[in-house]
Amino acid sequence: MLSRSLTPTLQRLAQGFPVVAMTGPRQSGKTTLAQQLFADKPYVSLEDPQERAFASEDPRGFLARFAHGAVFDEAQRWPDLFSYLQGMVDADRVPGRFVLTGSQQFGLLSGVTQSLAGRVGMTRLLPLSLAELPAAQVATRPLDAVLLLGMYPALHAQSLRPADWFASYVATYVERDVRQVLNVQDLSAFQRFLRLCAARTGQLLNLSALAGETGISNHTARAWLSVLEASDIVFLLPPYHRNFGKRLVKSPKLHFVDTGLACWLLGIRDAGTLGLHPLRGALFETLVVGEFIKARLNQGLPPDLYFWRDNNGLEADLLFETNGRLQPVEIKSGATVTPDYIRAGQKAARFAGEEALPPWLVYGGDDTYERSGVRVIGWRSLPAAASSADAS
Repeated sequence: MLSRSLTPTLQRLAQGFPVVAMTGPRQSGKTTLAQQLFADKPYVSLEDPQERAFASEDPRGFLARFAHGAVFDEAQRWPDLFSYLQGMVDADRVPGRFVLTGSQQFGLLSGVTQSLAGRVGMTRLLPLSLAELPAAQVATRPLDAVLLLGMYPALHAQSLRPADWFASYVATYVERDVRQVLNVQDLSAFQRFLRLCAARTGQLLNLSALAGETGISNHTARAWLSVLEASDIVFLLPPYHRNFGKRLVKSPKLHFVDTGLACWLLGIRDAGTLGLHPLRGALFETLVVGEFIKARLNQGLPPDLYFWRDNNGLEADLLFETNGRLQPVEIKSGATVTPDYIRAGQKAARFAGEEALPPWLVYGGDDTYERSGVRVIGWRSLPAAASSADAS
């Protein structure tokens, strides 16, 4: 059983809120964690047609079985649940009474916003972080193997071929969710759109170009992207919002939540191919940014992560505020720190002047040390760096 870093946050929220909710992508481990952490509560999957039919036909009779609480998996599948829970928890606000999970953020969040505001502690569980993998795996597994395999728990807990698992994942979950929400008629166009998104991970989002290459309208592309974002397949990293007297890039960066899924969509099936692929650097950047996001979400914090780029090419791949100052992070996938890497790290901090902390350089090698005012961080040390950032 893989230990999840979200556990202390869930335990803390369950001591203060009558309802705890956990969102995240399908197969990120929400059900396993909820059942493990709240083993004393009855478990009900609302994906089960029989349970859902019972709930729809006789909601009060259905919920009477769970007067003392329960874990409701895929809670958004029965939207009326939230209204009934409101009355139950208002009558008896026992902390940690109900636990809700949901794979579609927008479905669960809309119900919480309408009926359970102020009564629910919200969390998000993304696929595994490096900190959640067994230490021996992190110490011995090559970087390209980590990028290729990705972080979905099933691929680390079972003997599965990644190509088989990702093919099933896309067909069973991603395409089904999009069809349910948007009634997509042209599935081949959506598949093309998904692959084109993967080809843009770690890059500035150009929605018009993405729509044009897919052969769909900008409106459709925006709707499809919003579903992928709400389902935690992709995330958009916003540009830093403060103006330092320069012309700024205003588009967000598109990142996949999981590098393994992105590799599969790109047709990368082995580490040798990945090592020579032109998007290897972008995939490594996606891994690094994802580690910082996971560390913050696991602490119950908002991501509050950004990047910076102006029209003259001055940039920081990752940026966050800490103690009233700015921490710039430069990301390079190479395994050897070159003078150019150090200069890039120094340059990443230049835009903010005295507001910038000494820059970090996260790279694809193993060593961690200080060099010329830059904190060099090997990729295996990412868990410590990411956790120190969210604790700041």
